Amino acid sequence: MLRLAQALDAHLRAAMERAFPAAAQAAREVGQPLDPQLAPASKPEFGDFQANGALPLAKPLGQPPRAIATAIVEQLAADPAFAELCEPPQIAGPGFINLTLRPERLAAEVQERLGDTRLGVPSVAQEAQEAGGSGAALAPVIVDFSSPNIAKEMHVGHLRSTIIGDSLARVLEFRGHAVLRLNHVGDWGTQFGMLITHLKQVAPEALTTADAVDLGDLVAFYRQAKARFDEDEAFQTTSREEVVKLQGGDPVSRRAWQLLCDQSRREFQKIYDRLDIRLSERGESFYNPYLEGVVTDLDASGLLVTDDGARCVFLEGVSGKDGKPLPVIVQKSDGGFNYATTDLAAIRYRFGADPEGDGARRVIYVTDAGQANHFAGVFQVARRAGWIPDGGRLEHVPFGLVQGEDGKKLKTRAGDTVRLRDLLDEAVERAEADLRRRLAEEERTEDEAFIQLVATTVGLAAVKYADLSQNRITNYQFSFDRMLALQGNTAPYLLYAVVRIAGIARKGGDLGAGTSGAGPGALHFTEPQEWALVRELLKLDAVIAEVEEELLPNRLCTYLFELSQVFNRFYDQVPVLKADQPARASRLALCRLTADTLRLGLGLLGIPTLERM
Repeated sequence: MLRLAQALDAHLRAAMERAFPAAAQAAREVGQPLDPQLAPASKPEFGDFQANGALPLAKPLGQPPRAIATAIVEQLAADPAFAELCEPPQIAGPGFINLTLRPERLAAEVQERLGDTRLGVPSVAQEAQEAGGSGAALAPVIVDFSSPNIAKEMHVGHLRSTIIGDSLARVLEFRGHAVLRLNHVGDWGTQFGMLITHLKQVAPEALTTADAVDLGDLVAFYRQAKARFDEDEAFQTTSREEVVKLQGGDPVSRRAWQLLCDQSRREFQKIYDRLDIRLSERGESFYNPYLEGVVTDLDASGLLVTDDGARCVFLEGVSGKDGKPLPVIVQKSDGGFNYATTDLAAIRYRFGADPEGDGARRVIYVTDAGQANHFAGVFQVARRAGWIPDGGRLEHVPFGLVQGEDGKKLKTRAGDTVRLRDLLDEAVERAEADLRRRLAEEERTEDEAFIQLVATTVGLAAVKYADLSQNRITNYQFSFDRMLALQGNTAPYLLYAVVRIAGIARKGGDLGAGTSGAGPGALHFTEPQEWALVRELLKLDAVIAEVEEELLPNRLCTYLFELSQVFNRFYDQVPVLKADQPARASRLALCRLTADTLRLGLGLLGIPTLERM
């Protein structure tokens, strides 16, 4: 629908120019050309689109908005190209213009998508070429997500960052952007002094023997080290000395640090492989050589101020309780650096302010909402330092908490944070139990390979979709029962729609009927359920554009759920295999395009589909 909407918008703008040339000229001179305010119709009975641009013109033109709408419609009636695209417009209310696309144009759009692997969604290169550009490779888009800490297991708190970031990266990649997926792991800092000291004292063999400590031990190991650090002053002193050794490149300390990092990474990778997540690791340690450059740049720009021994940048428009501007500390009074310094170095490197950097034009951070103030401060400093190029975009993608069904932070019965691998295990186990129960009720016999494939696919899909289908900004309540249900806005419901269409093919339906090999006008639709499905299918390109811009995966989830609902009504109310030609081929073509759209959309959420459930 996006291409059709753009064509309608162009016709409306031209009609407004012809109807009110003086007003159009005046609007152009102030850089605000007349806008038809085209939007999707609020209700199906109003057509496909609604143009509301007559209302804001009433005051400057001194005319009733309905008279203005009438003048615009008269100009549209004299436009032959518009008449081929749209039914005669209808004026409603005080001056709304309702627009209904011609059935033959809708059918032609469906026909084109049947022969298009991108299902009507253009790439950014294609758009650039159509706009008169070169279509040359664009600077990269960086998506920073997941970001666990070394020597700690991934827990449920990492779930949202990991799958939201992955989904956004998939959408941006599908649109043709060069995406750099970065995992900014916590692999540096004062905590390593304590870990290395503890390792040297209680497990020295780990420094000479590969895999002497596994991650399970490391989690308990971290707690032990932290307890000693909190209680033992001598241990604290040794730990701080160890940090200096590590930063100075002491070979034994670096060996211990590398061991801790490597074993953590192996465990992280098991989770990433299971969830089909691709990431390039670039931890905090990567930016260590660039920290001094941050201080030098900020000092040269006049932003750096020494306050109580610390070097900091005072924020504009952000005050503390005392009414004074809040600082972003860049270098502590003891000369050390902190998270803000590392994040500033990362921004500087990623946008290419550092000569060795990535040269990105858009950098996206996917972290919990609790870090919003931190990033707002760091982003302000980066902008004021001049590190963001013209047209560059620096965005924080915040998300809320995962809660239990009691509305409190999700924890185990013992009160511990839920480990991510345990949560995924339980999802698959519950999906398997549900599947075995259904097979028994239906008296179906399936082999173990089928059961394990379906249980794993459905279980992991349910977890991903339950998260992604929520507006990421809000908290959401985690419920296995809800997310595994076959009805409602769930992954199993969407997967079942694809399975249903695969079943049509198994019963002899040729899903290739009515595809690109057929000539123009080969598709024939007569029933309202068919037209409802056609219109829903054609919304895909606009939805992808929304997600790309607004970074809200739930928009895609809502679309896929509504598409599944519309398809199921079509399938239940209109015969497909028993229909006569040409209706049979046309309806099979709609089934084919629905399955392709669901597969594509679910794939962009990181969810594979099934042929049978």
